[in-house]
Amino acid sequence: MIDKLTFLRPSKERLNLFIFFGALFFGIGIYDLISNSFFSENITSFLPEILSFFTPLIFGFVGLHLIRIEYSGNKILDSLNKNINSNWFNSILTLLLIFLLIIGIPVILNWAFFDANFFGTSKEDCTNSGACWVFINVWFERLIYGLYPNDQIWRVNVAFIILILTVGVAFFVNQKIKKYIIIFLLFVFPFILISLLSGGSFGLEKIATNEWGGLSLTFIISIFAIIFCFPVGMFLALGRRSSFPVIRYSSIGFIEFWRGVPLITVLFMASVMFPMFLPDGTFLDKLIRVIIAITLFEAAYMAEVIRGGLQALPRGQYDAGKSLGMSYWKLHLLVILPQALKLIIPGIANTFLALVKDTPLILVVGLLELVGMIDMAKTNPKWLGFAAEGYVFAGLVFWIICYAMSRYSISLEKKYKTDR
Repeated sequence: MIDKLTFLRPSKERLNLFIFFGALFFGIGIYDLISNSFFSENITSFLPEILSFFTPLIFGFVGLHLIRIEYSGNKILDSLNKNINSNWFNSILTLLLIFLLIIGIPVILNWAFFDANFFGTSKEDCTNSGACWVFINVWFERLIYGLYPNDQIWRVNVAFIILILTVGVAFFVNQKIKKYIIIFLLFVFPFILISLLSGGSFGLEKIATNEWGGLSLTFIISIFAIIFCFPVGMFLALGRRSSFPVIRYSSIGFIEFWRGVPLITVLFMASVMFPMFLPDGTFLDKLIRVIIAITLFEAAYMAEVIRGGLQALPRGQYDAGKSLGMSYWKLHLLVILPQALKLIIPGIANTFLALVKDTPLILVVGLLELVGMIDMAKTNPKWLGFAAEGYVFAGLVFWIICYAMSRYSISLEKKYKTDR
């Protein structure tokens, strides 16, 4: 509509003029929004109320229209027009997002920082109207370690320090040594972790798994489930493509069964129903049952991700391997899987992220990881009413974990990227 007015049609010949008036109208729109939202001053109060409500959007829309000049020669302007101002619809979406940030960010900052309480030891120390981070300070140790005995927390710290140092060293050594580090992490470290945390040997006090909890339990479940679900999913993906009907249909049945039920149901069955099928006198720890349940559940999704990578490879790769006399496993381990896995790094990372974010569901079977400990803390009579702070803290922790995993997957994509 505006484009039909010749004098308002942006042109490269009058670039500076249109940039000036575009910035002016956009600035007026921002000023109108801020003055109306935070200072109760409406610079367009002389207009009808319904029209005055939309004036920030109208001013901003006109401003973005005036600077929408294709191939202007100005790199910054061309980049803005390409990404957030390519047409009238995108300009409206951009304005709505900017307005939402302008209105929302100050409110969030006031609640989280400026009006918040950071220091204290009790609920009474939370005197301001903002967040009470005292709640997190007081419960921090429980949120990290759950109900693990205070005098034995060093065992958890030692286990994860070993993990962090080992992973850190892997980034600075050559490929040959890195292979041994991976073998250590996959086959040795899990036993070290269990031995340290559960005790009962080497003079360590035995600690039941129902006392494990908090963020450390989230990591434990995630680590074991990730380690085991990938190979199980790989074998299922290969089984689903097998030429042997028994193997193929067994794999299909397994995958479709686990993908067809909710994880919360799987956890309930593993915790409550599975022990009923065990022989008398046989006991399998609840944590182990939960890890097995999550592993099998995520393995079904991992199998489909890997199968997508296998199907993406051209048939010629299979024929070339067979022509060299390679056996089935040699063909897949040396030719097919290395190529397929490079193609599905985003899908693998997505499955691992979903696995980590699904761990709070173990709350339904009585295991208190990070979110479970927050639920327990917020019901404490001395700390009623502080659930928001706990969930914000949990959300931030999960976001950091998932963002780090996402960035690492992106680096792997770039490292193993091959032009096709």
